[in-house]
Amino acid sequence: MKQYLELLQKIMDEGVDKSDRTGVGTRSVFGAQARFDLSEGFPLLTTKKMFLKGIIHELIWFVRGDTNIKYLVDNGVKIWNEWPYQKYLEANSLTEKFPKYSPEWEEKMQEFIDNIKNDEEFAKKWGNLGPVYGKQWRDFGGVDQLKDVIERLKTNPNDRRMIVSAWNPPEIPQMALPPCHLLYQFYVAQGKLSLQMYQRSCDTFLGVPFNIASYSLLLMMVAQVVGLEAGTFVHVYGDLHIYSNHFDQVKEQLSRQPRKLPQMLINQSIKNIEDFKFEDFVLEGYDPHPTIKAPIAV
Repeated sequence: MKQYLELLQKIMDEGVDKSDRTGVGTRSVFGAQARFDLSEGFPLLTTKKMFLKGIIHELIWFVRGDTNIKYLVDNGVKIWNEWPYQKYLEANSLTEKFPKYSPEWEEKMQEFIDNIKNDEEFAKKWGNLGPVYGKQWRDFGGVDQLKDVIERLKTNPNDRRMIVSAWNPPEIPQMALPPCHLLYQFYVAQGKLSLQMYQRSCDTFLGVPFNIASYSLLLMMVAQVVGLEAGTFVHVYGDLHIYSNHFDQVKEQLSRQPRKLPQMLINQSIKNIEDFKFEDFVLEGYDPHPTIKAPIAV
């Protein structure tokens, strides 16, 4: 994961300090690329411990076309909680009573998540994120893009149109968050399947390591169901930034030496993309440095 650490260093050394939508502020550069050859190991960051459970469950959630956080909440994954919670506070005129990130805000959010988990009607009303990633992957104006790409890979692997887009302008206002990783394309050569993804907005400390692992895993899953070997994941970055309240954490991470990459084992009996379950993935040889915690900017 040397490439990732080099991106962090580049932003810290060369980036421009800017204001942003969240009000936190960032240091950013524009435009970069990293390549991860999956034959060298599964690109899961080793300079801090990663939340693999969240990566796997979120990807399964995307693939299923789900857009409600209840599946994630039921499986102990919190990564999407802040967006529907904040919308809930705003809709009920509670933002002043529960200032963002205050102890009261945190306590109220736990109540919100408990209701999502235990009350089906509450979850249906307040847990939906709008037509985010899963909806676009599986139903973009009536087109199941993921299914279509998998069929093309099986029948015409030299096709240059094997693209899945999550960027649907008419539906963006309805989304809790416009897609950050917004487009990916498959490529086949010499029996190997590669995947390139474009990400417009890149939270380099918290989000990017998650995205690298998630799309590498998606590549492995699709390669298996179409009978190809997983090749290279190419990650293309737009606005590559570090939030100002992550600078200390980045310095800590840059002081650590990367360790050997782990191996991801997948249940070889799965031949349909919708059939993957959390239990079908086993990570071997993962020996990371300790977790480095940092706040998410909403």
